[in-house]
Amino acid sequence: MDLFTIKVPEEKLHPNFRNVSVPGREIERNLFNSWAEGFSDRDKKFVKEFQTTFNSSFWEIYLFQVIKEFGYSVNWEYPAPDFDVTSQFSSFIIEATTANAANGKPNEWDKMFTEEEIEKTKRFTEINREAMIRLANSFLSKSRKYMRSYSKLSHVKNKPFVLAIAPFEQPHFNLQYNRPVNAVLYNQYVDEDVHLDNPSKYPMGPPTVELDFVEKDNGAEVPLGFFANEEFEHISAVVFSCTASWGKLSAMGLDFGSNVEVRSVWSSSKEGIPEKRVLTNQEYVETTVDGLQVYHNPFARTPLPNQVFDKKGVVQTYFNPYTKEITRNGLEHALYFRNVVRLTPRKSIQAFKRVC
Repeated sequence: MDLFTIKVPEEKLHPNFRNVSVPGREIERNLFNSWAEGFSDRDKKFVKEFQTTFNSSFWEIYLFQVIKEFGYSVNWEYPAPDFDVTSQFSSFIIEATTANAANGKPNEWDKMFTEEEIEKTKRFTEINREAMIRLANSFLSKSRKYMRSYSKLSHVKNKPFVLAIAPFEQPHFNLQYNRPVNAVLYNQYVDEDVHLDNPSKYPMGPPTVELDFVEKDNGAEVPLGFFANEEFEHISAVVFSCTASWGKLSAMGLDFGSNVEVRSVWSSSKEGIPEKRVLTNQEYVETTVDGLQVYHNPFARTPLPNQVFDKKGVVQTYFNPYTKEITRNGLEHALYFRNVVRLTPRKSIQAFKRVC
């Protein structure tokens, strides 16, 4: 596939595609093309969709590269769902989807770095609320698709069905890490703003609460905790990442010059304690799977074997619906946040400290 030779009228190009097509980003484009090697354009529309809608196509190529790095194979014989994967542990299905901005809400590419907007990123309730609504919408849409059609396909039956969701629902979506998706799947929400308002009341850190639902702007209630009961037993697990964006290609690039800085937050302990890092891109190391998260459904009719995504950089989450206990494996090397900045004389590490 030739992803970057323009196939559509100029005015139809997605803003993100325009941004990554500029001179000086050849290393990133070449790396992305290597991810796409072996990908099957089954309906012969993929290149045009990539150039006009971008994020959903990017997410599919990213997932394909993850599958390749695990050494698994994809059967392209069937037009849907997205990936029919064979591994030494299990054959399983991956269906990819993205959470996108609601009508009338800012798109993720409308991100601005004004002082006012940066100040808003220091509070998490509204970012997390919007993320929960849009993630739940994407989850429910694909669940209905499975029940209506996928469940009837012979190559899907009796295999773990994995839903892969990428969040592109708002500017600064990359700040959310696992707060919204935890609430959507397990009804366990870590309330950071309550802790920020009264840290002395919560000396052990932000409290975890059961919200049960999140309210839309129009007052409608969106239920939470899809994996806290048997209703969605047909979905074995959810794969998620808020770091699988074009910034990953920038961070993994070989050399962008000394004026590029990678600002990131990692965990390097089983407790998941966040640690800020500010490095030049020559010093910084990130792999494809860093930041990838897998959420297992305790009620899955056909569970996804734990070994399938067992790799350094991947955090796997398990939930006990009776004790409400959450267990995470892989926090010893976990990417929470990453931003690649091309420095100008006015930018500095202090700016990163203010944002985070």
